[in-house]
Amino acid sequence: MKGIQYVVDDSGHLTAVVIDLSTHAELWENVYDSYLIEHRRNEPTESFEDVVQRLKAQGKLDA
Repeated sequence: MKGIQYVVDDSGHLTAVVIDLSTHAELWENVYDSYLIEHRRNEPTESFEDVVQRLKAQGKLDA
């Protein structure tokens, strides 16, 4: 695939991928978004209403 290079070790095992971001920025965004989703899977959640109330109390959102 043009704009993607695979890096292998001395044994021929794939160790890394180099992505040309000028060609595949959207692909990288998808990979990174997937990583963030998995990384944050077990974080506590907050309701939309609670976020709005907190932002209003901090003066970051008009009442």
